Amino acid sequence: MALCVIEIHLPGVASLKEKRQVLRSLKDGLREHYNVSVAEIEHQDLWQRATLGIVGIASARVPLEQTFSSIQAEVERKVPGEILRCEVEFLT
Repeated sequence: MALCVIEIHLPGVASLKEKRQVLRSLKDGLREHYNVSVAEIEHQDLWQRATLGIVGIASARVPLEQTFSSIQAEVERKVPGEILRCEVEFLT
């Protein structure tokens, strides 16, 4: 099992509604494509900041490393902003 925390800065977002639309699209895509659980875990009340917690489970560490590497690349491609922090912790 692994936990990935991604903190995002969204400089072009002008409202909480717009932020929620961006995050909803991102979270739904990650859930569908990678079969992971995704939730906004911090900064829910800020327009231009978001922190996502992503959890995945596999029988070995290598598939999780590959999955979270792909997730980080996809977030970088899809988010209209920048990733401030991306940390992966493997739980045994």
